[in-house]
Amino acid sequence: MTYDLVIGDRAYSSWSLRGWLLFDAFGIPVRTIPARLYTNELSNVLKDFFPARTAPTMRTPEGSVVPETIAIAEEMATRHPEARIWPSDPHARATARVLAAEMHAGFTALRSHCPMNLRVSYTGCQPPPEVLADLSRLETLWTWARETTKSSTPWLCGTYSAADAFFAPVASRIATYNLPVNADAMLYVNAHLAHPSFRRWRAMGLVDGADQDFYRRDYPRRDWPGPVPLPAKAVDCANTVNATCPYSGKPVTHALELYGRRFGFCNAFCRDKTLADAEAWPKFMALYHS
Repeated sequence: MTYDLVIGDRAYSSWSLRGWLLFDAFGIPVRTIPARLYTNELSNVLKDFFPARTAPTMRTPEGSVVPETIAIAEEMATRHPEARIWPSDPHARATARVLAAEMHAGFTALRSHCPMNLRVSYTGCQPPPEVLADLSRLETLWTWARETTKSSTPWLCGTYSAADAFFAPVASRIATYNLPVNADAMLYVNAHLAHPSFRRWRAMGLVDGADQDFYRRDYPRRDWPGPVPLPAKAVDCANTVNATCPYSGKPVTHALELYGRRFGFCNAFCRDKTLADAEAWPKFMALYHS
């Protein structure tokens, strides 16, 4: 049983990231249908997803169309209780829903001044008072959640839940713009940057189409503060250790080299997303270690 999910540019569409995490982070199969932002692609794709108007929008295997991440989270939690999209403990579940609701509707100053951009990280962006107030509110919420649920994990309400998926784009903004938050909040941000599903999304976002000018800023840059990728490089497709792509099983046509060994893939995107962060991809790492 596979779901369809319409998404925007992975590097920039924070809502799409949130929606996709509700599948990938909980082991639920999903087929993504990408559409380039600031073009007519999204509106054309959504003609088949009435009454949706934006990404992400989900379609169930039975054909029900579900726009908006809050609705997607609730529908998927109902359909897949075994995935524990919301915490099983009633108090932790109530807390997680409070967090997700505020994130869904709030933090407009932060969103406006610091749009999501997973391709760069800056030394700073001179956040105005309204953004600093949003950051203070995040610190308050995150501390309250961990204390009231007695979470002993890096996540807000115990195990990773929809609440954490909802805050992943904010964590990425803090990383991108080097925003000032306290030490506990930064530990939470770092947990997101290291999360396997987030790393996979960002790896795809780094190679998913050209840069969007709307998100360009002239701030001084720094290295991305998340995990450092392995030193792979693109090479010609000769003498690869594998004859079929580790993702699709199709014959290899593109290759990368990592520590002197060559690995093949069925297309440029499969290769390039692996180049971006090889350790984010379990199927590739299984091949690498074989």
